[in-house]
Order: sequence, then structure tokens, then C-alpha cells
Amino acid sequence: MPEVREATLDLDGTTLSYEECSGAGPAIVGLHGLGSSRAADDASGYFDWSALTTSGRRLVRYDARGHGRSTGRPVPAEYAWPHLADDLLALLDAISPNEPVDAFGASMGVGTLLHAVIKRPDRFRRLALIIPPTAWESRAAQSANYQQIAALLREHGIAALTAATASRPPLPILEAGGWTITPPDIDGSIMADVMLGASDTDLPAAEAIKTIQQPVLLRPWTDDPAHPLATSERLHELLPNAVIEIQRTPDDLRALGTRLATYFD
Repeated sequence: MPEVREATLDLDGTTLSYEECSGAGPAIVGLHGLGSSRAADDASGYFDWSALTTSGRRLVRYDARGHGRSTGRPVPAEYAWPHLADDLLALLDAISPNEPVDAFGASMGVGTLLHAVIKRPDRFRRLALIIPPTAWESRAAQSANYQQIAALLREHGIAALTAATASRPPLPILEAGGWTITPPDIDGSIMADVMLGASDTDLPAAEAIKTIQQPVLLRPWTDDPAHPLATSERLHELLPNAVIEIQRTPDDLRALGTRLATYFD
């Protein structure tokens, strides 16, 4: 079994917590979605990265600023995707200073990755974009939703958000697989700030995305307004070296980790 090393990286306004699974070759770096973390991904069951830990490659996963074991401060702008991209690039300089990495990100992680690869294309070999979020024309409605969540948190606290989330119907693919969405893994004292930061951010402009030359694997799922298929279809059009594989069933989702291990091999 590969060894797992826990470590931290001190940056302005945060101490990033990450884990490094021993292995050979260029690192594979994993990014989670808004409200999630390494622990939350593992607990959810539907994102299973175990195939990557046994692939023989070095796997690095980290908790984004303000999430999981990483710290944050009440500054909404620090949770916008361009700022999170700077955190990612600083982490890459620490864990792989002389070699580009392969990277996968889910939802917020997609936004972080796209901004990072545009800023520093030399730091990346291949990308996998899992359930890309709302973007461009569809982003305004989602931004308003995050602003409402922030207002709810400030007025009524986390219990009110938990109750509101529990009343929503489950996503079809998760319900069919017997999975549920885990509660947000964010410090309650800054959760509203994280949501406001998410509300004031978007994917890079289309012209910038067209410049990305790395191979890209798109893995959206269906029937999720927060991660519409239209975003992935548009990214597929814009990215010059991309393939798209739509996850329609629980078995498609269960195969995700193995597919990434093959893709990054």
C-alpha cells in the first residue's frame, strides 16, 4: 500500500492542508468542489478516488482555502476562483517545482483549474474537469442563489441552511446510486464569506479558454441545474483538445476513479 503523508502550506490568509500519496512519475493533483473537502469527498461515496491511490502515481489532494482542514478568513474575494487558482499554483511550486502535473477538479475545482492553467500553462500536462458548474449566461442565477445562502447564514445560522438543504429533492444520479450529499465542510464563522466569494466569480472568458492546449477530459453528469450539461458542451466546443464523456448512471459515476487512472496513465 502507498504511504500517505499529511502536510500544510502557509500562504497569505490561509494554511492549506494537503495529503500526498507516495508514487512515481508526475504528480496527480485533485481539487474538490464548493463546500466539500478531502474528508467530505471520501465520506460521500460517489466520488471514489481509490483507483488513483493504487495506480502507482503520486496523488496529492488538498482542502481549498476555508474548507476542511484548511483555514480561511472572512474576506469573500479570497474565495473567488482566480484567487483559489493562485493557491493551487503556490501548492504546485511546493510539491512539484520542476515538473508539470496532471490535475482533476470537481465543480469549484473546475473553475480553479481553468483559471490556473490560463495563468501558468507550463504547470499542467493533462486536465480532467468533473461536473463543470454554471458559467457565463447561467452563472447569474447561481450567483443569486449563493447570495441568498449567505444572507440566510448571517440571519439564521447553519441550522437554517441545513434544514433548507434537506428539503430539496436529491439529484437523480445520486438517489439512484443510494448516495446523499454531505453537509458543507466549511468553518461556520466564514461560510457566508465563502458563499459570497463563489457568487462573485465565473469561468474564464471563452477566448481565454480557447488558448488551453492541454488534453482535457470532461465528465459532466445530468439533471443538475448547478452543474448543467450546457457548460460542459460549451467547454467541449471551446477547448481544442477535449473529449466529453457524460455520466448518466450510478455505474458511470462508480467508474470515474478508474477512468481517471487510465486517462492519466
